[in-house]
Amino acid sequence: MLKKSRAAFVVLIGLVFASCQSEQQKLPIIGEPDIVEKVVDGQTVRDTIYPTIPGFQFLNQDSVLITDKFFDNKIYVANFFFTHCPSICPTMQRNVLEVYKKYKNDERISFLSHSIDFKYDQPAVLKKYANNLGVDNEQWQFVTGSKADIYGISDKYLIYTAEDENAPGGYDHSGFLVLVDANKHIRGTYDGTNEEHIQQLLQDIAVLLKEK
Repeated sequence: MLKKSRAAFVVLIGLVFASCQSEQQKLPIIGEPDIVEKVVDGQTVRDTIYPTIPGFQFLNQDSVLITDKFFDNKIYVANFFFTHCPSICPTMQRNVLEVYKKYKNDERISFLSHSIDFKYDQPAVLKKYANNLGVDNEQWQFVTGSKADIYGISDKYLIYTAEDENAPGGYDHSGFLVLVDANKHIRGTYDGTNEEHIQQLLQDIAVLLKEK
C-alpha cells in the first residue's frame, strides 16, 4: 500500500507541474535528487543530480534482447502490464495504442511495455498480443525477464508491481504511464485508464519533443 500511495503522489505532483507548463513550457524532472558537492577553483559548488532509469536488458516479442541503448536519444512511454490481465490493462493499452498511432514511425519516440507475468508472457505470447493490438513495427517493444529484473526496474519507474493471488489474474500493479526523456529522466506520470491524463500525456510529449 505504501508503494501505491507513493506512486499516486508522484502522479499528482507530475500533473500539478504539468498544469503549469503553458507558462514555463518545460516539464519537471520527477524524483528525489541528490545534491553533490565538489570544489572548483577553490570554491564549493553544489550539483543537483536527478535519478535516471538505470541500464537494463529484457527479451522482446521477437526473442531479441532489448537494452536501454535502444532508447538512447529518444523519449519513450513505459508501462507495466500482463497479457491476460482482466482489469485495467485492456483500457490502458488501448489508450497507449492511440498515442502510438499518433506518433507511428516518428523515430524520436518509442514505447515500452514490461510484462509482470514472468511465467506465462514469453516472447511468442507477447508477439501475438502485439499483433492483436495492432502494433506492427519495432517502435513499441513488449518485454519479459526474470521476476527480480522486472520488479526491480518497476521501482525505478516509481510503479507498483506485485504477485498477488488475491488480485485479478494473480498480479497487482499500477496502471500508470511514465514519460521518460532522452537522458532517461522521468518527466511525467499519468493514469493510463483516464482520458484526461492521456490528453495531458499527448500535450507533454509535444512539449518534451520541442525541448529535445
